[in-house]
Amino acid sequence: MTAIPTGTPSAPEVVGRPELVEAASQYTLRAPVPQDQEAWRNLYRQFAEHYTVAVRSEHQDLVWSWVMDPEHPLRCLVAEAPDGSLHGLAHYRAFTRPLAGSVGCFLDDLLVDSGVRGSGAADALLHGLRQIAADEGWTVIRWITADDNHRARSVYDEFAVRTMWVTYDMTPGELPALMEGTMR
Repeated sequence: MTAIPTGTPSAPEVVGRPELVEAASQYTLRAPVPQDQEAWRNLYRQFAEHYTVAVRSEHQDLVWSWVMDPEHPLRCLVAEAPDGSLHGLAHYRAFTRPLAGSVGCFLDDLLVDSGVRGSGAADALLHGLRQIAADEGWTVIRWITADDNHRARSVYDEFAVRTMWVTYDMTPGELPALMEGTMR
């Protein structure tokens, strides 16, 4: 005979770092607005510096134009602190999953301002992405990070499962001469 639970149902298990849910709840999660451009640029610059990537102003202008364009596939979620400052950002987009027959979310960038790391902003953004993915009917949220990004990985390990997949980057180029005429 199966016991029937009585009383108040328990709250769902918290994914991530339960001890930071209260801290994460101080943030307002929203899409950026034009007035956020300078704060977004500062966060984006920190992200590029972390990965030692030079980012020109024109590059930031282009990415900001994508973020502001509702027709562009790139979306952005920011974590706004109670004082109105932006403490973090997440750039993400939908991607098709042919083998799964579904659509997932690819998290391109996640950054928390270096001055407020450990504040719950990363947790807020990851919880927000989980909600967005659920609302959109996406089946997974996927991202990559550097193997030596230990601080970020310690957060990610609380939210997600590290996969066995190895990523590759290939430079675009033309077909070899012997293959000319093979594409139609």
